[in-house]
Amino acid sequence: MTHSSPPEPSRSLAEPKLYRIKVCLIGEQGVGKTSLVHRLVSGSFDESYIRTLGMRVSKKTVTLDRPSSSVHADLMVSDIMGNRTFLNLFKEAYFEATQGVLAVFDVTRRDTLLALEAWISALLDRVGLVPVLTLGNKIDIPGRRETSDAEVAEVLRRYDCPVQYTSAKTGENVEEAFRGLAEAILGGGGGL
Repeated sequence: MTHSSPPEPSRSLAEPKLYRIKVCLIGEQGVGKTSLVHRLVSGSFDESYIRTLGMRVSKKTVTLDRPSSSVHADLMVSDIMGNRTFLNLFKEAYFEATQGVLAVFDVTRRDTLLALEAWISALLDRVGLVPVLTLGNKIDIPGRRETSDAEVAEVLRRYDCPVQYTSAKTGENVEEAFRGLAEAILGGGGGL
């Protein structure tokens, strides 16, 4: 009598794929870039203003659902000091291998929206066409808003980048924004 081993379980579900993605945040000082990253990574908000000195890299793994399997994306999020002089000095290193960008402005400060043109232009000159998602941050302060949806669309029209409104304080749309950028980088749900 021969003994046979039990059959191997069928592997109907594919092993999750893992991607490492470099994402950069750009925008003026005080728009909430560091707070957005902190909210994404820790799930919390710190009321005190923390100025980024130089550059900080944080990691967050997000799961993207696909028809046949899940995809895990390790987002390596680079947050740079919101100073264009600093950016001009270090843009080679900061943008190296960038696969996607979150361009952030503060909805309560119109000047930060207008400044995004210079930030996005510097980025595109350095890395070429990569997915860019614009975030209008601080929507938790509606009474002080200085930007309209129409003005945002007009300022960003030539860059053809979608806009999402976020609040690092409440967490509104923060994870969705990072997940949406990861989707755009990896093909938006196509045939991964």
